[in-house]
Amino acid sequence: MLVLSRKTNDTIQIADNVEIRILEIKGETVRIGIEAPKSVDILRGELVQSITEINTEAVTLDTDLFTQLTKKE
Repeated sequence: MLVLSRKTNDTIQIADNVEIRILEIKGETVRIGIEAPKSVDILRGELVQSITEINTEAVTLDTDLFTQLTKKE
């Protein structure tokens, strides 16, 4: 992991097409702006984690239900 210290209006360049700019720092909150092509997905980390958890729950099969559904009568 690369750790950088930045001040307001400083930028971070990622590859040739993504720029992150520090817009504002208030206490423990940092506002950032991200310039990237529309083809680049930008998601908050907690949103990605939530989606991952929901998808995992959706594909987790209740073994009791599976047993009931596959029982031959």
